[in-house]
Amino acid sequence: MPQVLQIAAILTATLGTGAATLSVMNEDIPDLAVPEGDWAATGALDGIAFRIYGEDLSSGAELKDEIIFRDGTFLSTDCEEYCNFGWSDYQTKEINGVVYFTTTAICPDAPHTVVWYGTVKGDEVAVDVTWTTRRWYWTNQIPIRSTGTVIPPDAVSG
Repeated sequence: MPQVLQIAAILTATLGTGAATLSVMNEDIPDLAVPEGDWAATGALDGIAFRIYGEDLSSGAELKDEIIFRDGTFLSTDCEEYCNFGWSDYQTKEINGVVYFTTTAICPDAPHTVVWYGTVKGDEVAVDVTWTTRRWYWTNQIPIRSTGTVIPPDAVSG
């Protein structure tokens, strides 16, 4: 009987430690929720670039970026510089003269996912973004809000 008690004690300690380890890990944080709708890959914003200025809503840090639409794809020059995200497909829908767009960019070399949701009205853009980094032991998310204006293609730095 003592062996059975030893095995039970080891099993209890092992399971207890595992449960404690799991309980200190952060829960996942969902990416930015993009509203449902008739999203389509229309290329409606192709050939347009915006210089945007924004804020990290958690820290208050000021951000500057350029976003580019070309051939049905989207690129953020900051994301490209940080992690070589590359070009991501984007989708649009139009409601009452406002073009809404969304895209999800995934870093090929690290666990970063950036979800973009924005509106374009005339030469102005407004964007909500979440940059989420997921590791097995924690998840970190940076919420960003930006606005900007169209820039000529030859002024794009990326």
